[in-house]
Amino acid sequence: MANPGQPSGNIVYDPLPLTTEDSNALYNAPPSPLPSQSQFSMNDGYSGVPPGAGQPRFMAAQLYGGNDTSQPDFRDSFASSNRSIPGGNPSEYGSVYALNDTRSGPYRDEPAGFPDDVPMSPVGHSRALNEKNNVYAPPKAKSRRKIMIIGAIIALILIAAAVVIPLYFTVFKKKDGSSSGKTGDSTGSNTDSDSTGGKTPNKPQNVVSGGDGSTVTMEDGTTFKYQNKFGGYWYYDPNNPYSSGGKPQEWSPAINETFNYGVDKIRGVNIGGWLNPEPKYINNPTPAVDEWTLCDNMAKDTAGGGLNQLEDHYKTFITEKDFAEIAAAGLNYIRLPIGFWAVEKRANEPFLEGVSWKYALKAFAWARKYGLRINLDLHTAPGSQNGWNHSGKMGTVGFLNGPMGYANAQRMLNIVRIIAEFISQPQYKDVVTMFGVMNEPQASVMGQDALFAFYLEAYNIVRTAGGGTGDGKGPWVSMHDGFLGRDKWTGAFPNADRVTLDSHPYMCFGGQSADPITSFVNTPCTSWASSTNDTMSNFGLFNAGEFSNAVNDCGLFLNEVNGGSRYEGDYIRGTFPRVGSCTTWTDYASYTPAMKDGLKKFAMASMDALQNYFFWTWKIGPSAVSGKVEAPAWSYQLGLQEGWMPEDPREAAGACGNTNPWQPPLKPGTGSIPAAYTQQYAWPPAEITKLGAPAALPAYTPTGTIITLAPSTVTAAKGETITKTADPGSGWNNAADQDPLYVEIAGCTYLDPWVNPDTAAPAPCGGSGAARRMASPITQPTAAPSLT
Repeated sequence: MANPGQPSGNIVYDPLPLTTEDSNALYNAPPSPLPSQSQFSMNDGYSGVPPGAGQPRFMAAQLYGGNDTSQPDFRDSFASSNRSIPGGNPSEYGSVYALNDTRSGPYRDEPAGFPDDVPMSPVGHSRALNEKNNVYAPPKAKSRRKIMIIGAIIALILIAAAVVIPLYFTVFKKKDGSSSGKTGDSTGSNTDSDSTGGKTPNKPQNVVSGGDGSTVTMEDGTTFKYQNKFGGYWYYDPNNPYSSGGKPQEWSPAINETFNYGVDKIRGVNIGGWLNPEPKYINNPTPAVDEWTLCDNMAKDTAGGGLNQLEDHYKTFITEKDFAEIAAAGLNYIRLPIGFWAVEKRANEPFLEGVSWKYALKAFAWARKYGLRINLDLHTAPGSQNGWNHSGKMGTVGFLNGPMGYANAQRMLNIVRIIAEFISQPQYKDVVTMFGVMNEPQASVMGQDALFAFYLEAYNIVRTAGGGTGDGKGPWVSMHDGFLGRDKWTGAFPNADRVTLDSHPYMCFGGQSADPITSFVNTPCTSWASSTNDTMSNFGLFNAGEFSNAVNDCGLFLNEVNGGSRYEGDYIRGTFPRVGSCTTWTDYASYTPAMKDGLKKFAMASMDALQNYFFWTWKIGPSAVSGKVEAPAWSYQLGLQEGWMPEDPREAAGACGNTNPWQPPLKPGTGSIPAAYTQQYAWPPAEITKLGAPAALPAYTPTGTIITLAPSTVTAAKGETITKTADPGSGWNNAADQDPLYVEIAGCTYLDPWVNPDTAAPAPCGGSGAARRMASPITQPTAAPSLT
């Protein structure tokens, strides 16, 4: 990929055919049409271009340049005119062809690593590339003598076949003693019998890629039509399932291409409510208000299927088709929330252990297939990091707070490490490119110093798992802001390698307003745009891990199960005056065109202000009572269907009219964090809220055996054949990372991890106090460790 700030004029190009000798030459082609146009015409009106020449066609990814050679521009059509061509429209990167960029190897519009026998994109989805190939193709031979020679060779082959085939069936096959009535052979290949008893090969051919209009066969044999008007294509080879050729749109890098953070925009969506599902059993004596009570109620519901009902939800709520639709919506990233019980649970915890990991692996595979990158988000923590229902158990904060606060953090570091080792493996690192080590911690409860110490230890663990620092060595580390002011993050984690600050800018949970949505369309710009620019300058990459279209708290169970709403004045956690009825906001079937237009403008203003974002959420299931979605402002999918989300998220560019936007590149981070900073936030922290030094609290000891997460099993869909066994990885990337896990000290009794944080701390057992693993040097992985 070209370097930001380097003029494209320094690139050495292959010579291109011009205009005077061949009416079909490249520059004679008419300008490329807008995506919405089905027809186009010649335009010979460009000054400075040879007579008869059309505007240059976009043949390859363009480099950085234009009037400001340090910054990319974004083209709004397939036309590709340099600003040096008077009258040309602005292009995506402000320059012309990047063919044969001598600094970066193959053409940038060829996904690196594609197998030689697989076309770069499906037929019908790269007209420009086909034209380019035709331009560079060698001239066709017109020799009559050569044609005669070829004809003679074909005749000889036909004569030989006429002799050999009868001999095979009359002599060799009889001597072989082969029977003629079978329809299969020992290799398992499919065959059809002909009328003479001979076998005609009929081996299925794997379809490994397709574009708009192609048919996708899912693992259960069902099919759907892939629809992607943005030039995206899917790619999946069951014989090489970890190859990464999928591309979500023509403007977003494929999985096997470089995503240039700070230049390429993260346009993402959460897949919430899937692996952290929404409650049910709301009318039980103890209604399900969080994952804990949901699992407890399910386990008791043996007639309904017990706890296995949860897997039924995993199977059906989100499928492969959703991933295809996300790419078709113009999005290129997914934030995937998971609970810590995907890795492990303790005996007294009711969670369904490990099963959600199987579906996380499906998400990895589907994302790879459709060209989507994943931000894997640890949404829950032992003891709860915020006391809210989506943390695992609603109530109090027991993470870095109270008598089990330190031990719970040690346990969380185990989980971070096990996941980081898995996703840093070569099979997964290009798909799971970001790792949120903890969602929405309440820094006001646990304290900034303790939170930063945890983040720094988690960062070191992730970097060790990746085998060091630098691109390609493990994922970006995403740290939620803890609801601290941005000033607390200015200069935080200096020189860290690939760290991004996550914030969740909602405007619906405070004071409520009766004003219509049209009065809010510019609010994201005035509220968020400036702080986004400042954070990108003062910290580094900023991502809005969650936001929505909600301007009030109307929506079923939005606050909590049976929690009421501020808007209607019946919120159970505080006193708020009634503003009006939520029906106006939840009954989307009654939305007027003006309301839909206002919601769309609000969404685009949010996207433009936040720059790199993940909408919450892709899908919301219908209410079991009404049969329809009761929180429409939170569903991207529904907004697309009903017309209040932009069909192309690039429409949002410029919605805020930002006259002084942040300019790339991001500050580089080598990973050498100053010693003074690492000492200030050393692990363990000096103090745990409420009870003081960790040495006086229950703690685990770093003597446990390493455990790993299991990979998925590759199976063939209906009509596919697998002839090769792919290596799914050992589950552990860095063989040098052999420090033991934190475990309970034998003979010691521990409090419940979810104990009330006001409980008095028992005397430390075993003299462990603030036990920690020894810091491991960050080394490059060599081979898989010996695991048990």
